[in-house]
Amino acid sequence: MHRRPIQHCRECGQPATYRLPADGDTKPRAICTVCQTVHYENPLNVVGTVPAWGENGEQVLLCLRNIEPRKGKWTLPAGFMELQETTVEGALRETIEEAGAQIEMGPLFTLMSVPRVGQVHMYYRARLLSTEFDPGIETIEARLFTEEQIPWDEIAFHTVRDTLKHYFADRKRGSFGFHHFDLV
Repeated sequence: MHRRPIQHCRECGQPATYRLPADGDTKPRAICTVCQTVHYENPLNVVGTVPAWGENGEQVLLCLRNIEPRKGKWTLPAGFMELQETTVEGALRETIEEAGAQIEMGPLFTLMSVPRVGQVHMYYRARLLSTEFDPGIETIEARLFTEEQIPWDEIAFHTVRDTLKHYFADRKRGSFGFHHFDLV
C-alpha cells in the first residue's frame, strides 16, 4: 500500500522532507525541516473475531459488507483498532458494531502480517451467546454459516478466508491452535 507521503510536521506544521535521521536509522523518515521532529510511519492493526455458535462451534458468523472496500462481500466482524484500546477491546467493539452480536471472547487465533497494505490482522476466537444479531450501518446482513454453506468465492479478504480455513481445519482436528503467517 502506498500512503501519501508526510508533507508537513505534525508538531509545528512546517515542511517535512524524507532523509535518513542522524541517529543511525537505516530507513528514510519524514523529518521536519524546522524542528527536526522525526515522523515514523507504522502498520495499521486490524482486529476481529471468529464468532462461533453450536455445541462444537459448527457455525460461524459472517457479515455482508455495506462499505468499500469489497462492498457486498462476506467477512468476519473486524476493523481498525482505535487508540487507547487493547486488541481484545477492539475486536469486541468491532463485533458489536458490525454484527450486533453478543460474544464471549476467546484466545488469539490468527496473526497475519500483510506488508503490501501496511497492516497486521489479528482474529480472536469467540463464542456467540445468542443468535440474535443487530448489524450496524457497515453491515447489510449478519448470518451464521456452516463450513459447507460459506460462500467462499464471495469472501472479502484473503486474511478472512485463511482464518476461516484454519478455524474449520482445527475444528475437524478437535484442537484449536494459534496461526501466524505472512500474506505477501
